[in-house]
Amino acid sequence: MVETRIAPRHRVNKPAKIEYGGDKIACTIRDISVTGAALEISGIDRIPPTFTLLVPEDRLKLPCRVVWRKEFRIGVTFS
Repeated sequence: MVETRIAPRHRVNKPAKIEYGGDKIACTIRDISVTGAALEISGIDRIPPTFTLLVPEDRLKLPCRVVWRKEFRIGVTFS
């Protein structure tokens, strides 16, 4: 399979939180690049199309837009 992403992704297992409308939902970052990430989460149906990803370990607040959804994962691009 040929890699077609703009930036290479790096596999990680990093805790994070999805923040929107005053709510914070725990998730796990499974891979990440400078342009986006794959997040593992249960109940993806309640995640809105845009939100802020909080990564406390790295002190990051990243605005995100969902680009794909699967059963327990979502793919996001950083805005």
